[in-house]
Amino acid sequence: MTLFVRYGIGLIMVVAGFVLLALNPGGFGVEGFSMSVGGGLSVLMLNWMFRLGVSGDDEREREEQARRYLEKHGHWPDEDPARRRGR
Repeated sequence: MTLFVRYGIGLIMVVAGFVLLALNPGGFGVEGFSMSVGGGLSVLMLNWMFRLGVSGDDEREREEQARRYLEKHGHWPDEDPARRRGR
């Protein structure tokens, strides 16, 4: 259901624009196409930008966990401690 709300509504609007253009290639069809495709693409872009912003929260949380690991163990989680001691 979430995927439908995120992407399905915008996709339906874009498809509806193409249907309007096919049914009436002059006058109202062109205006309906522009309105539907513009609105549908706006919905899709808004959802994409929201998801992009939310993914930043996950990255910050992973960075915070890595810093706590560094404080506790003295090396980063992806770092080899034996190799670091050899320097």
